[in-house]
Amino acid sequence: MDPYLGYEITVALIFVYGLILYGLHRAGKLGPDRPLSLFGPALMTKTVRGRSLLDRWGRFRRLWSAVSDLGIVLAAAAMVTIVVLLVLGAIASFRLSPSQAPSVQEVVGLPGINPIIPLGYGIVALVVGIVLHELMHGIIARSQKIGVKSLGILWFVVPIGAFVEQDDKEMMAASRRRRDRVAAAGVLANFALAVLFFLLLSGLVATSVQPNANGVGIAYVEPNTPAANATLAPGDILTSINATNTTTLALFQSALANTTPGETVSVTYYSAGLGRLVTTAVVLAPSPTVHGRGYLGVAVDTFTPAELKQILVWPAGLGSGPVSGTLDWLVLPLATLEPVSGTTMSYFHLTGVLSGTSTGTFWIGANVLYWLAWMNLLLGLSNALPLFPLDGGLLFRDFAISFAARVRRGWSTARLDEFGGRAAAVSSVLVLLLLVWQLVVPRLL
Repeated sequence: MDPYLGYEITVALIFVYGLILYGLHRAGKLGPDRPLSLFGPALMTKTVRGRSLLDRWGRFRRLWSAVSDLGIVLAAAAMVTIVVLLVLGAIASFRLSPSQAPSVQEVVGLPGINPIIPLGYGIVALVVGIVLHELMHGIIARSQKIGVKSLGILWFVVPIGAFVEQDDKEMMAASRRRRDRVAAAGVLANFALAVLFFLLLSGLVATSVQPNANGVGIAYVEPNTPAANATLAPGDILTSINATNTTTLALFQSALANTTPGETVSVTYYSAGLGRLVTTAVVLAPSPTVHGRGYLGVAVDTFTPAELKQILVWPAGLGSGPVSGTLDWLVLPLATLEPVSGTTMSYFHLTGVLSGTSTGTFWIGANVLYWLAWMNLLLGLSNALPLFPLDGGLLFRDFAISFAARVRRGWSTARLDEFGGRAAAVSSVLVLLLLVWQLVVPRLL
């Protein structure tokens, strides 16, 4: 099978997409005043259908005003958080070697580009997040009596999102409070969705998943090693070595640290193939890295099956503490434990009402919920950046105007607007510099 088939298909689809756009352009079907227009390389399909639905949902003005006021607070907190993280990242970049520096792909949070975001799950999560983000903008805009000119879908070969086009004149004519409610609506929607999908995933895993045993999960078995000769396999769970429980990565490493080459040890593990615990005698080989230490020949996952379940259900409950547990939930993709697939699925069995469900089908659903939560959190934080044309850029401009209005009471509205625009422009440049800084500085030192 051609190993480059996926790339070849992608290139062919993009080529066909380009031909379609060219044909539409030649036929005069594309334009800012037409149902079809371009937003960069993306095709925008505009419609006025759905505006009446936004009017119906937006008529609860008091409710949406209170909700969107909360959104402004959350967006401001997210703005401060993401800027602080960027500053800390810039400071940390002085200690990174060129090989440790993040790549451009790792900075761009898009599926298919960022190596840790799986393409399929990432696209589904991104589309859902963007669509509901834009829908909330439309609902809040109508609740604030700001017009919506059109709604639509963005295409780049496949649907990649949606948009709600507010009336720019009415947005600028509205009070800062009403304008900021609309700007913060998308960030609020993404954070609310992140919490919702996290809770759904937590409840699903808590009620339906149990580890097969309490130990460390075997991710890889090196051929022609003691582990391979003892028929250990990826997906098994190693529970003890010489009667020493290996319920954590540290205990597993400690148990092997006390062994010597040629020593016969008793290894107990749960065999995914046999579906039961197995105890066997293993003669250890010399360690290829540590002189005088025994070598089993397995690579184990960073988190044990029990820890992985705890992270998916309630990361704040990990013994390492709530902050560390939350970070563990975020970096599961870096530990190759999300999406849960292949070997990792073998660590668990299903219980309760879903016990008869296919394991593969169950984990597909669980993975979708994880990435919906993960991508919505990313979208919420990203859009809170004080960077034009993101929501955070619009909010920062108005925050700057509000601050200046209190400090410089004699300034006219025009001067305040000018100050806000310049402040937002400066913040946009600084944010871009912080992003580029982390890519460039480690490679210059």
